[in-house]
Amino acid sequence: MNLEELTTRLHAIRDSNDWSGFHSPKNLAMAASVEMAELVEIFQWLTEDQSRQLPADQLEHAGQEVGDIVLYLLLLCAELGIDMEQAVRAKLADGERRFGK
Repeated sequence: MNLEELTTRLHAIRDSNDWSGFHSPKNLAMAASVEMAELVEIFQWLTEDQSRQLPADQLEHAGQEVGDIVLYLLLLCAELGIDMEQAVRAKLADGERRFGK
């Protein structure tokens, strides 16, 4: 996954729709949170086993929500000047240090 390419494509969509005024860090964080809630809703009331064996339509829906979340986080990183790959690698290294490999 090329994050720079994805961000460029997202910015093209944003710019062609004149959405940049709405893409403040606050709004992007809130939008990502809303999409996360939509992902959580898929699993609400399922048992642990059911959550691991989603029907094809629900699995596709979950994938769409994951995509929405990642795209909003990419936009948020761009707005804040955060290198997403570096941030993820640093967090993973911290987890490895704290909890083992």
